[in-house]
Amino acid sequence: MKWKKGTTSKKVGFFRDVAQNKFSYLIALPAIIYTFIFSYMTYPYLVLAFQRYDYRNTTIWDILFHGQWVGFDNFKFFFTSQNAFRVTFNTLYLNILFILTGTVVSVLLALFLNELRCRFFVKTTQSIMLFPNYLSWVVVGYMLMGLFSTEYGLVNKGLEFFGLEPVNWYAEPGVWPAILVLMRIWKGAGMNAIIFLAAIAGMDFSFNEAAAIDGATRAQIVRKITLPLLMPTIVIMTLLSLGKIMYGDFGMIYALIGDNGMLYSTTDIIDTYVFRALRQVGDVSQSTAIGLFQSVIGFFMVFGSNWLARKFYPDGALY
Repeated sequence: MKWKKGTTSKKVGFFRDVAQNKFSYLIALPAIIYTFIFSYMTYPYLVLAFQRYDYRNTTIWDILFHGQWVGFDNFKFFFTSQNAFRVTFNTLYLNILFILTGTVVSVLLALFLNELRCRFFVKTTQSIMLFPNYLSWVVVGYMLMGLFSTEYGLVNKGLEFFGLEPVNWYAEPGVWPAILVLMRIWKGAGMNAIIFLAAIAGMDFSFNEAAAIDGATRAQIVRKITLPLLMPTIVIMTLLSLGKIMYGDFGMIYALIGDNGMLYSTTDIIDTYVFRALRQVGDVSQSTAIGLFQSVIGFFMVFGSNWLARKFYPDGALY
């Protein structure tokens, strides 16, 4: 068997790199195994999206060669539903809000923390910002109920204190996109700010020193130097977020909203809709079909947005 010279050298180079950085690869090994098992090994099961699932088919061999093929009938479950447009719009709308507001707040937090000179205050603030990220959405849901409960909620108690009528917040769908955005920022902006702060820490500060010598203010340095150098990281983080734009945060939505039908008009997303359908109908193939649809859209979103980034902002492209 003939090996190309380039192929051989690449293989040798890879194994040499593993030998030289074995501990780094060892640290990455759990993530590699997890991705291999729960991502790549699940690919054969995508055929369920084009079959009528039979619970008697217990092995991948049975699924592949003994399944009943129905073509695109499983996709009709979603696309012919009267709720398809609503849940698709809600998924896209909420995710766009999450991406835009989360990115802006995270970048601003990172820039503000970078400008502070009291290290103790910065470290304390970072710890406080990170804490909500480790709270379960179920815990956050109960905290939210303590704020917006009709009878005992702190918000309604405040309204009563000022002589205003209490509001049944869990029957007002119009306010919940804003509430969900605030909860998402409160819980996740701190972690993303740490990522941007790490990118700032890796910058060459000689540009800042030269600008300060030339008389630039700190605001001008941030606007003209720090922010442009941070843009590649911002673009890459945004591209990664766009890949999941068709996936709603099921844990968040279901923990905060649950099965409250009065809020479905603004909060029901594809994931919660499919979950309720699976729970009521029990058809695994229909759920697989919707998951495949979300993945395909996510792939084209990442590919298309990366193509645009490579064309107009090459420093921020993923590949």
